[in-house]
Amino acid sequence: MEIKSKIYLTDSDGEKFMGIGVMWLLRELEEKGSLRSAAKNLGISYSKAYQMVKNLEEKLGMTVIDRKKGGSKHVGSSLTPFGKKFLLLYDRFQMEAKEVLLSPFKDFSDKVNELINDTVEQEKE
Repeated sequence: MEIKSKIYLTDSDGEKFMGIGVMWLLRELEEKGSLRSAAKNLGISYSKAYQMVKNLEEKLGMTVIDRKKGGSKHVGSSLTPFGKKFLLLYDRFQMEAKEVLLSPFKDFSDKVNELINDTVEQEKE
């Protein structure tokens, strides 16, 4: 038995705007220097990737990516200084939150195994 968890940031209406998918997109964007390339590498459409970033920026009220336009030397995107710091903060937060779940899960898993063993023993009697 294993535990899997998904952590999302939501707005006051419960709408998701940040999760592992957006985190992967921002990481990929930083590596590739292009939202289009990041989307392609992740197997999502450019329009979906654009909407994910737009939604994040709207909910945070901050610019996360710096879009460059015009000519071959200016095409592409990169994370803003805020975007880089936000990505690091979110990554640390989600890793720490998932780590916190391990101890209660181990306790739960041990108790479930004990319950299974007790039940099997009782059924043998």
